[in-house]
Amino acid sequence: MATAMDWLPWSLLLFSLMCETSAFYVPGVAPINFHQNDPVEIKAVKLTSSRTQLPYEYYSLPFCQPSKITYKAENLGEVLRGDRIVNTPFQVLMNSEKKCEVLCSQSNKPVTLTVEQSRLVAERITEDYYVHLIADNLPVATRLELYSNRDSDDKKKEKDVQFEHGYRLGFTDVNKIYLHNHLSFILYYHREDMEEDQEHTYRVVRFEVIPQSIRLEDLKADEKSSCTLPEGTNSSPQEIDPTKENQLYFTYSVHWEESDIKWASRWDTYLTMSDVQIHWFSIINSVVVVFFLSGILSMIIIRTLRKDIANYNKEDDISSAGWHLRVSAVTLGVVPARAASIFNNQPHSGPSLQEDTMEESGWKLVHGDVFRPPQYPMILSSLLGSGIQLFCMILIVIFVAMLGMLSPSSRGALMTTACFLFMFMGVFGGFSAGRLYRTLKGHRWKKGAFCTATLYPGVVFGICFVLNCFIWGKHSSGAVPFPTMVALLCMWFGISLPLVYLGYYFGFRKQPYDNPVRTNQIPRQIPEQRWYMNRFVGILMAGILPFGAMFIELFFIFSAIWENQFYYLFGFLFLVFIILVVSCSQISIVMVYFQLCAEDYRWWWRNFLVSGGSAFYVLVYAIFYFVNKLDIVEFIPSLLYFGYTALMVLSFWLLTGTIGFYAAYMFVRKIYAAVKID
Repeated sequence: MATAMDWLPWSLLLFSLMCETSAFYVPGVAPINFHQNDPVEIKAVKLTSSRTQLPYEYYSLPFCQPSKITYKAENLGEVLRGDRIVNTPFQVLMNSEKKCEVLCSQSNKPVTLTVEQSRLVAERITEDYYVHLIADNLPVATRLELYSNRDSDDKKKEKDVQFEHGYRLGFTDVNKIYLHNHLSFILYYHREDMEEDQEHTYRVVRFEVIPQSIRLEDLKADEKSSCTLPEGTNSSPQEIDPTKENQLYFTYSVHWEESDIKWASRWDTYLTMSDVQIHWFSIINSVVVVFFLSGILSMIIIRTLRKDIANYNKEDDISSAGWHLRVSAVTLGVVPARAASIFNNQPHSGPSLQEDTMEESGWKLVHGDVFRPPQYPMILSSLLGSGIQLFCMILIVIFVAMLGMLSPSSRGALMTTACFLFMFMGVFGGFSAGRLYRTLKGHRWKKGAFCTATLYPGVVFGICFVLNCFIWGKHSSGAVPFPTMVALLCMWFGISLPLVYLGYYFGFRKQPYDNPVRTNQIPRQIPEQRWYMNRFVGILMAGILPFGAMFIELFFIFSAIWENQFYYLFGFLFLVFIILVVSCSQISIVMVYFQLCAEDYRWWWRNFLVSGGSAFYVLVYAIFYFVNKLDIVEFIPSLLYFGYTALMVLSFWLLTGTIGFYAAYMFVRKIYAAVKID
């Protein structure tokens, strides 16, 4: 078993890789060079809200539309995320200023929102919806300037600049609803170095927006679609009354600024929105604590096992030792009580070596039952096969993303890669499930292969389909379209199912795992167990250490999923994943050792359940996050949150349970191979 020192060089290597990740960037798309006055297309992605968790298309609201609406062809990940990228009527030219331009103005007439449209816009504003636009594949961001020194003089105040994704659709004030109808675009460009005879080229490196609400009376528009903004703060915001029709202008302005940021580093603004120092401190703290505890557990278990194995192997020499004692006693004319009791197998007043050993640990007593096949071996092997599938998929995705090959500029690439990898990893899941099923004396390999290919994916598909029906009812873009659902089913039954059958066939034909001891025909009676050997108590104890290794990272992942934040700290995530594997393995070994010492040989299912104990803490944390971090009050958003959380907890339980099971299985085979069994 590895100690903390064994993992130290690997952790240092991963730490160096982690530090290099920010500099090593493989972009998802090639850079686009613009010349002076070249059009820079502004596209809309979707509307999102952390309160409802229901994304909507941009034109689900009465925004100004171009003459022809064109939707971008999305990949699988974009469709599952609810992205519906579409063109907009904003006219932006490279390095060309626009002071104020009116959208969808016909003969200098304002836009009239009907009562139904006004009610819909007002509802979206009260639900805190954000609008997401992109320019040259860069998402728009709103600058937030926070002052760190509030009590000091104005000259000493330090600005802490942060960015939030998208811009707010509007705001409420004293029970009145206001719409952001004017957008001030601020685009930053980087001038590329060219030769003297060539024309300068520009690359977009940042896209900001300042949303404003300006009422109709304060905007002066002419027949050329130009407008004049009010000076200073004398203007009033544009109110939206949901009980009547509303008239307003949709306007925008464009401002360009030169930047020293190079194209390869343009995503740094979006990826450094959270406090990195807190993240560094938390990760390093988790690394130190987990490796320290793992080292202590390793030393304790190794020393105890060495003592157990040495004592057990001495038992075979007790009879011969007793014979020599008897011979010596006869020669001297004295038969000591200890020697006589050993030779004649009679009780004596002093404790024997064998009794001391059996009282200390009794895992050798169950050697004839420890490899007895459990109940429902097909279901167990199927779940473990799905766990292997998940493990391979997550390991490859995190490693590839850590190298920068799944950059956020490639929208949906992470989810698309995860879906396809899970399908193709079916061959490894099937192989491991088939071999384990044969080891557990299973015979119906075809049924076992079908169970492996359909049990976990079927549960995931069923939950997602039910949730998708509710999303359909809300007309949200987050609903998976029917053709995409059919495509996913075709991938499942056309790719994953055959690969699982292929792997299962070869795994079932391969030699089963070699167990070092034979199984008795009659099961041994299990003594009454102590309260702390209860299954639920084991789950609580075994889940603390793995959860402690990852709960800080879990906060950032939840923020990325439920609060529309970017997550790109895959170097940290890969290190946390390695720590999670180590801690799950060692906790699982400790738990199965205690169980066998209590002479309870039914460890197969129990170890699988207990090793996934950290999933219970993930569920508790998800409930805590829902209550304290999110402002969700409606039924369908709550249903979506807990539905997707249930899938996350189930997947995490399969992952950690599989890691712990195989670690415990190797440990049990190892210790029983090290003792002499008659």
